[in-house]
Amino acid sequence: RLQKLKEMFISKFGSAPKFYARAPGRVNLIGEHIDYCGYAVLPMAIEQDILIAVEPVQTQVVQLANTNSSYLDFSTSVNNIQINKTKPQWHNYFLCGLKGIQEHFGLNNPTGMNCLLDGTIPPSSGLSSSSALVCCAGLVTLRANGKTLSKVELAEICTKSERYIGTEGGGMDQSISFLAEEGTAKLIEFSPLRATDVRLPSGATFVIANSCVEMNKAATSHYNIRVMECRLATKLLSKSKGLEWKKMLRLHDVQTKLGVSLEEMLTIVEEVLHPEPYSAEEICKCLGISLEELRSQILSQNMQDVSTFKLYQRAKHVYSEAARVLEFQKICSKAPANALQLLGELMKQSHISCREMYECSCPELDRLVDICLQFGAIGSRLTGAGWGGCTVSMVPTDKLNTFLKNVKKAYYQTDGQRLAVENNNLFATKPGRGALVFVEA
Repeated sequence: RLQKLKEMFISKFGSAPKFYARAPGRVNLIGEHIDYCGYAVLPMAIEQDILIAVEPVQTQVVQLANTNSSYLDFSTSVNNIQINKTKPQWHNYFLCGLKGIQEHFGLNNPTGMNCLLDGTIPPSSGLSSSSALVCCAGLVTLRANGKTLSKVELAEICTKSERYIGTEGGGMDQSISFLAEEGTAKLIEFSPLRATDVRLPSGATFVIANSCVEMNKAATSHYNIRVMECRLATKLLSKSKGLEWKKMLRLHDVQTKLGVSLEEMLTIVEEVLHPEPYSAEEICKCLGISLEELRSQILSQNMQDVSTFKLYQRAKHVYSEAARVLEFQKICSKAPANALQLLGELMKQSHISCREMYECSCPELDRLVDICLQFGAIGSRLTGAGWGGCTVSMVPTDKLNTFLKNVKKAYYQTDGQRLAVENNNLFATKPGRGALVFVEA
């Protein structure tokens, strides 16, 4: 693959690349939609990645090309980075990483670059192809400008800079992209960012299956609405408990301030919030503020027209999912005889909560989860933001081949479009390593 990339680079730019950078995609085993609420998640890097061949140049221009001809070439001056939020095109994700590093170091005359990108992560599949591109671009810019940072600092900069494209993400994708190590999943905790190895039990393999429903989280308001619903739930819970609600932004902050367990937080949600959707007016009444204050001080720019918010369901999902993550880690470290059954159960519960409380599933994902469970998966759930994208299933290693055959038949071979792409869309994976730079020998 490197040789092929190098040859394409030479034919495109007329000279050889000086170095390559790679950043992996990821699959989240458990802990969906809780990183931006401040809670730990449990992802692993996958073998699929973004690979960029790079040649620093004297002109202050970045030229971007892609091995996939459906992604158009792009070039821009490094001193005038404009990121178009309305169109999440591939080059804008590169520009996020570039801009994040430039701003961090206050680079006045950043180095120009010729870059050729090759990606093996299926796009819009919930395996974090966009964040891998942001991370890879950050790494490329860092190296081309002769700067160094720790992996943790890089992850934090790339998390912030991906928001230039309008996604209010939480940091899981960028953190695992940099902090992953081969052979182990990671428990990733935030504020401060840290990663702990989680050894997955032997005897099972994780299988990713793409529903073939594309979901681009920057192009949809679903994702940002959920972020806002969690923020509003935080405010109402804080206010009801006499906390300084104006300063509270994440559901984790409420738990920390109250000093209670996740189970107790679930009880508080039951006491304080009602299952019926809240109108903007009712939220204002609960907080004792005007509609104008709600819009200008709490709701983000793209949320101004949303009229109803489900707070009870979102908070309930977040606190129960956060508890499942800790339970998953505990089972992996204690490794009881029935570990696989217990982990499978947590994955199933997670999917039900994503489907019913967070409403981030879709009919195809639900069907795919059912098919995977029917053909021998011990646990299966949607992974990534949802509303399309992939499922992850835990399958006994000795049943892997029959499992893959049956799922192919039941999900992919019933549909011509899915059949055409089944090879990249159904695969077993093991925990891969994180982002790195390597130099032409």
